[in-house]
Amino acid sequence: MLRVAIPNKGELSGPAVTLLREAGYAQRTGTKELVVADRENGVEFFYLRAADIATYVGSGRVDLGITGRDLLLNSEAAAEEVLPLGFARCAFQLAARPGAVASVHDLTGRVIATGYPGILGKYLADHGVAPRRILRVDGTVEIALHLGVADAVADVIGSPAALADRGLEAVGPAIMTSEAILVRPYSTTPGEGRASRFVRRLRGVLIARDYVLMDYDIRIEDVAHALTLTPGLESPTVSPLHRAGWAAVRAMVPAHQTQTIMDHLKLAGAHAIQTTQIQACRL
Repeated sequence: MLRVAIPNKGELSGPAVTLLREAGYAQRTGTKELVVADRENGVEFFYLRAADIATYVGSGRVDLGITGRDLLLNSEAAAEEVLPLGFARCAFQLAARPGAVASVHDLTGRVIATGYPGILGKYLADHGVAPRRILRVDGTVEIALHLGVADAVADVIGSPAALADRGLEAVGPAIMTSEAILVRPYSTTPGEGRASRFVRRLRGVLIARDYVLMDYDIRIEDVAHALTLTPGLESPTVSPLHRAGWAAVRAMVPAHQTQTIMDHLKLAGAHAIQTTQIQACRL
């Protein structure tokens, strides 16, 4: 069976479980379940700490895993990103008390607290900054500032406003952006089988979330212009209508652009414009 590691709690857990259910996989019904075997699909799910998943995947103990890009890079595990999953988006940011640190270069010779020493260490080295110490702290890192054991922190934030709410200000641009990702061991080679089918299913759900089907009727002479507005993912379907001189068009369009596209189609002479939500797809 294919072995897949899933975060057992935290902001990654709920959306990951929802994604897998939409992809047709059985998931646990209670937080005490550590392993779920979906025998119909040939997949066994293991519920682990998100921070440990890249390590388990890199070791080959599990075939695939869902974790954060920040956690993968910080782990330095022998694993790689397969597919971005579009949730739990955040930024990894240096921060300090307002007015305390002007730029990243001012951190030379200072102490920086973080839960991600691997990512921070590489970033500082790339920028020629030699801190006095990178202090490994788990949990709420800004407490290191209040206790006077660090001059700055580096942490994951959901938005710039979140820093102000914590009484901090950013030091330089974000070190990196992160989101939930699917990872696999470096040694894995793409091919057919349960792993590739698993990836296809997840990708299909993600595309279905991002697109809708749009149908409309339009005069034959206006079809060419309309197709520039709705090019689809591959190619739209254009069918003649019983009404002479008219055609029916169906295409996949980005969900977040639906209203704008409908406005432009109406101006182009389209009628009976409607959209349908996509539950799943394969491309």
